[in-house]
Amino acid sequence: MAKSQATFMKKQLEKNRAKKKEDKEHRKQERQQNSTGGKLEDMMAYVNENGELSSTPPELKPPSKQNERKI
Repeated sequence: MAKSQATFMKKQLEKNRAKKKEDKEHRKQERQQNSTGGKLEDMMAYVNENGELSSTPPELKPPSKQNERKI
């Protein structure tokens, strides 16, 4: 007596799902090994006093006293 085709197809579909899952895991591991990082410091952008973007933080200046008022 032969097995039913439904059982065979279920097994084939399960094999295909397992293979796809394994391939996906393999690609994920490759991406993690080959990543250059994604550090926050590398992604930061600063705006200088002229309104231009730069990758270096601005120098800290002491606050000016012109805006102070005596009460």
